Amino acid sequence: MTTSGPTTGRGRPRGTSKRQLELIAMRLFSEQGFDNTTVDQIAAAAGVSGRTFFRYFPTKAEVLWYQFDAEVTSLRADFAEVPDDEPMMTAVRRVVVNANRYRAEDVPELRTRMHLVSSVPALAATAGAHYDAWERAVSAFAARRLGEPEDGLIPLAVGRTTLAAARAAFDAWLARADADLTVYLDRALAALERGFATPTGVTDELPARFTGNPGGV
Repeated sequence: MTTSGPTTGRGRPRGTSKRQLELIAMRLFSEQGFDNTTVDQIAAAAGVSGRTFFRYFPTKAEVLWYQFDAEVTSLRADFAEVPDDEPMMTAVRRVVVNANRYRAEDVPELRTRMHLVSSVPALAATAGAHYDAWERAVSAFAARRLGEPEDGLIPLAVGRTTLAAARAAFDAWLARADADLTVYLDRALAALERGFATPTGVTDELPARFTGNPGGV
């Protein structure tokens, strides 16, 4: 995706949004480094004041979690629509995979964001609360299915193991870049669904080179 160029003048220009600030911040973080990028620089590139920036985000690190937090909201909404007769872990796999389908043109941005979050210590240090929210979205669904409290042992285990499997898929996708992200997620979560037992004649290894659409649907 593209961003509009810097604007001039005082106050917030028409169209300035969380999304615009996110794209500008990500570009500056990539070009000059996270530590060397200030809130004032991000705000100036967007044509707004630092004060306006802080109305959107509490810190510059939180800018890159904007899309992730939206995914958590999407997960909760999708879990609420799961049919009662769909097996719990099958539903978890389907919902998580569907929440991570990206258009081909959005993949470079996604990879940039994920690389920054995984490689910049200051960004990685902010991950905990966001991962917890993602995990709780899965745990809440499991709790409803099992008739247990959300902080019960099994709902917590479902949420945490799902997050671990999804993070493994993301890391493998970043490292190899040879397939659609959903291929990795589906493989990891399918293995979790069956307790990591490999069916006869099936391998959990990804193909040496995936030739499908590299950017999702």
